Amino acid sequence: MAPSHAVRCCQRGLSWIPVIFINLVVCWSYYAYVVELCIFIYLIVFHVFFFMFIWSYWKTIISKPASPSKEFCLPKADKELYEKEENPEAQQEILKKVARNVPVYTRTGSGAIRYCDRCQLIKPDRCHHCSTCDRCVLKMDHHCPWVNNCVGFSNYKFFVLFLAYSMLYCVYIAAPVLQYFIKFWTNHLPDTHAKFHVLFLFFVAAMFFISILSLFSYHLWLVGKNRTTIEAFRAPVFRNGPDKNGFTVGFRKNVTQVFGDQKKCWCLPLYSSLGDGYTFPTRLVNVDSEQGNVEHQAIKCTVDGQTNPRPLSESQNHLLGNKMHSEEQKDSSPANIEVCQPVSITMENES
Repeated sequence: MAPSHAVRCCQRGLSWIPVIFINLVVCWSYYAYVVELCIFIYLIVFHVFFFMFIWSYWKTIISKPASPSKEFCLPKADKELYEKEENPEAQQEILKKVARNVPVYTRTGSGAIRYCDRCQLIKPDRCHHCSTCDRCVLKMDHHCPWVNNCVGFSNYKFFVLFLAYSMLYCVYIAAPVLQYFIKFWTNHLPDTHAKFHVLFLFFVAAMFFISILSLFSYHLWLVGKNRTTIEAFRAPVFRNGPDKNGFTVGFRKNVTQVFGDQKKCWCLPLYSSLGDGYTFPTRLVNVDSEQGNVEHQAIKCTVDGQTNPRPLSESQNHLLGNKMHSEEQKDSSPANIEVCQPVSITMENES
């Protein structure tokens, strides 16, 4: 039974409690550091970290998760056949027929086409359904209650920067306050109302730094391996079986997928990630034969209010490396070469 409208409203309201809590802690830390301690020599750098932390944090919150476009939905006729069909094998045949026209290369654990019954669409590679947001999210990493949003293709860079700047913010608070914290315990700190702020400012900053450090280190490892949190726990399944390193294309290229190819934008919470959210480079060398001629698709995806027409330079249409590709061309005779016309499909996210 679906929850009532009142229950859903209460759930949405309660989901903002972690966000409100974080903002209250940040506001108090700002007051305690700037007003109570008022260490002028540190204020300039402090405000730089504070501004970047708030900017990246709210960019993570307000960035709408990118969802699959209508081209991944079943056509009306196929949808009716799918809903009427009770045999799972027959349903899979319907999905396979539709999947030949979209760039889908991953499968379920049993080798079936990944289909979302809730959203009624074929899931693109690395796309998953978020039960909290009640939508399919492109390159979904996880749903974070601290930002009350899904972390995925459209805001993963912002999330990593949020962790980085929040960690720097905590360090910059804890480091100069440490001397006052020591004086507090040795009874050398003047007895003023600032003693309370010194005690808890250091404690809160140190506590958040330790917790964020482990999370930030983990996500840096994920970026270097080109994995999402979901893929770290459950390897993506291709036609030749599961492969946890299926999307790994080298450390440098893995990093540029998230942060972009312009290093000057890496530290800014501005959208610069490469790709379209639908197709991704892969180290696999076996082309999915069931995909037909969809290997040369150009897909557009709207992220963060702007259309991203840049497919990855090593997208699924380059499953074979240049060297291997040239060797196969030398060994193949012209009579055995099949000429396939590239198909260009433009997909726009639904607003």
